[in-house]
Amino acid sequence: MSKKFKQWMAGLLAASILIIPQNASAILLKQGMNGTEVKKVQTELKNLGYFKYPTATGYYGSITTDAVKAYQKAKGLTVDGIVGNNTYKSLFGSVPATSNTTNDASNGALDWFSKVQYIFPRGKNAKVTDIKTGKSFMIKRTFGTNHADVETLTKEDTKIMKEIWGGFSWERRAVVVEVDGTLLAGSMTAMPHAGVDSKPAVQVVDGRSGGYGRGQNLDSVKNNGIDGHVDIHFLNSRTHGTNTMQKIHQDKVKEAALYIANLAKK
Repeated sequence: MSKKFKQWMAGLLAASILIIPQNASAILLKQGMNGTEVKKVQTELKNLGYFKYPTATGYYGSITTDAVKAYQKAKGLTVDGIVGNNTYKSLFGSVPATSNTTNDASNGALDWFSKVQYIFPRGKNAKVTDIKTGKSFMIKRTFGTNHADVETLTKEDTKIMKEIWGGFSWERRAVVVEVDGTLLAGSMTAMPHAGVDSKPAVQVVDGRSGGYGRGQNLDSVKNNGIDGHVDIHFLNSRTHGTNTMQKIHQDKVKEAALYIANLAKK
């Protein structure tokens, strides 16, 4: 038997050893993931006294991992900090119809149309963090269907945004959007458009910012230092006018997703 063949067989055996436990107890949730299922687990662990954070965030970080490990140890389960079928069943009495949570991406790169627009609905506030500078500011989603149209909450938030972009700018930047503890990978511009701050929202007005002329006033948050709104794109989101997916935005979403994935490893 050749040395190369022995190495191949050893590799095959190692792979089969790794596969068996996953078939026996498929991975459902682990550190770095986020979403409603994570929040459900956190809530149950909090009810049982294991999750020590003040609120269920929906983000599977080190605190959640430690809580899962403590629960697993108490229940005589494999202590790995991962919610597989056995741990999930111990918590809730049964497992979901599907034992795969690829819907809850571990890097925040969630589909805009099927997920993000519901996690981040109109009227919802969020924190934006620019991954290059680490600076953060607050926004509200006010409009948008194919992507999120957002507005800064205050003049101070606008000041921070302008510091990051070097003024109002169409430059695409990779950002993390935090909504109720859920981290979303996004791509943001900082050029206000399609609105007049001094006029009522949605009213038809002339002279909308960005050369948009006459139309509905897409400026809902008043006295924040900008006329109109700015854009945030997410995975698979599209432009409003041409209904196209822009590669530059999607590249920045991937950049933000990598940043979130690396955060989860720390």
